[in-house]
Amino acid sequence: MKVSRLRLAPPVAGARMIGFGAYQPSTVVTSEETARRFGRTGEWVRGRTGIVSRRMAGARETVHEMAVAASRQALSNCGMDAAEIGLVIVASCSADRPMPDVASGVARAVGATTAGAFDLNAACAGFCYALTVAADVVRTGSAKYVLVVGTERMTAWVDPADLGTSIIFGDGAGAAIVGPAAKPGIGPVVWGSDGQGADLIRIPDFSHGMHMEGQAVFRWATTELHPVALAACDRAGVTPGDLAAIVPHQANLRIIHAMAKKIGAPGALVAQDVVRSGNTSAASIPLALQRLAEAKALEPDSLALLIGFGAGLSYAAQVVTLP
Repeated sequence: MKVSRLRLAPPVAGARMIGFGAYQPSTVVTSEETARRFGRTGEWVRGRTGIVSRRMAGARETVHEMAVAASRQALSNCGMDAAEIGLVIVASCSADRPMPDVASGVARAVGATTAGAFDLNAACAGFCYALTVAADVVRTGSAKYVLVVGTERMTAWVDPADLGTSIIFGDGAGAAIVGPAAKPGIGPVVWGSDGQGADLIRIPDFSHGMHMEGQAVFRWATTELHPVALAACDRAGVTPGDLAAIVPHQANLRIIHAMAKKIGAPGALVAQDVVRSGNTSAASIPLALQRLAEAKALEPDSLALLIGFGAGLSYAAQVVTLP
């Protein structure tokens, strides 16, 4: 009996992010404008969310088009040809249509015409989930470079008559390119979901009306997630004192501050992109990472803790080395 053996691509020592890209719509909606519809003030909104303004997509700024724009910028920033991309992963919970997938359209549009492509929906934790998959793909040799995109048009799924969601969500896209590295630059993930709260954030029956039980989500995020962040540090072999930055999902400034305090990394820069971008779900972490890169706020090879969390209730955290 003849036995054949697989010819496996040689694994690499590690994977890391090598660059970012981002896209935000040009239309800025201030908290004053949103609050006025409900007889409230901008100060009232800022006191509860920390949000000063957010971006709202126009008719042509679809989930797909924003993803393409962010991806092109990421490729440009990394000096890469799209033909080098072996896989495209798009994280989104607000896709314009059920099929075809967003990722295949992004791959075609940027010129990665032979790349594998698929979408992933873990809501606001989606970018961290996709980043984990990308790192494993690169380490095993299944693709040399992976384009990871978080892209959301959340305002299309918000009921304009609902105060709780109207004052929070915004639109945009962020992208990262993951490639091989001499040593690991994307640490082990700590992920999971709390099924007891699976329906706390939902869009019932494909209606364009998101429902969110905000107080329950706030309690969960501020009491249950800092142990996840600390476990991610432990798995990566670092302490909170080693972190140069904490980049949480940009859900709400009060959540961000409470979580950072409990993690206990006093020397770490804490991303607060939510102030000007609102909650952009799976796009929020890559948008914040690109903002930090543009500002040159951190030294290359600095350590950052990423933690995404949201509908499901899904969560994921990992320590990464920044480009």
